[in-house]
Amino acid sequence: MAEIRREVRPHLAALAREVAVPGGDAPTVIVALSGGPDSLALAAATAFEAPKLGLRALAVVVDHGLQAGSMDVAAAARAQAEALGLEARVVRVEVGAEGGPEAAARDARYAALEAAADAAGASAILLGHTLDDQAETVLLGLARGSGAASLQGMAPASGRRIRPLLAVRRATTAAFCAASGLTPWEDPHNADERFTRVRVRERVLPMLEAELGPGIAEALARTAEQLREDTEAFDTMIDETIEDIVEHAEAGIAVSVAALAANPPAIRQRVIRLVVASEFGVSLSRTHTLEIARLVTDWRGQGPLHVPGCEVRRVGARIEFTAA
Repeated sequence: MAEIRREVRPHLAALAREVAVPGGDAPTVIVALSGGPDSLALAAATAFEAPKLGLRALAVVVDHGLQAGSMDVAAAARAQAEALGLEARVVRVEVGAEGGPEAAARDARYAALEAAADAAGASAILLGHTLDDQAETVLLGLARGSGAASLQGMAPASGRRIRPLLAVRRATTAAFCAASGLTPWEDPHNADERFTRVRVRERVLPMLEAELGPGIAEALARTAEQLREDTEAFDTMIDETIEDIVEHAEAGIAVSVAALAANPPAIRQRVIRLVVASEFGVSLSRTHTLEIARLVTDWRGQGPLHVPGCEVRRVGARIEFTAA
């Protein structure tokens, strides 16, 4: 039981230091509560630690309305939060279809949590993702070949979204709930093998542990942490590089061919992706990124490239990006 509180307390203490206002109201944090063992353990630990740090904690239960009886599940989660001493509320959302059911539900949930945080003036949203969730995310990213950005997994902090339990195993949160007399809800979707993540959880990771030995989940989580460190270093280098090689063009932005050619491929391609993302709000695939890079490394007079969000052409000593 103490392990989860030890993981949560530093995050809450840091928040308390950052947002404390002398003589003002207690700063607010929101706990995203599904009623499952991970978020319920997080809510219990937050309820224990927050008052000692001068924080007001509010549990928000998002009812996606995707299963029969979801209102009852949400009400039960709210009741457990209140029994722990937390303020609690239920928010009902409409889930769309874009990106598939999992992504659509996640988008609706995060939008509701952000709105609740705005309404409460909250400085942070605490999410109950565990080390197991991180390992599954990294393994899925590896299987999809989606590059280092995906293999970084979930960040411990992203904006005001905080994940205090990323170093805690799922079995530990379940044991915490049992020892604390809490009754978590077991989401039937978490056992539905129609979902890729469930198959990774129930089949792939256990198979890897059986064949390669224990510690696979921890190793995947370490990989994510190391890649985040590398990416932060790369991002700093790229920010400095971009200041020197990017200039505004008539209808968009331009980058020096010589400067791109002088950099190694990893930096050159990151610069290309960052230029397109920041200027046109589009995330380029690796295929499109490499096509643009060939305007630098394999220039044979080829015409403009039409990639998502923009048109790219080589004009003299510059690569020009203009809106599509």
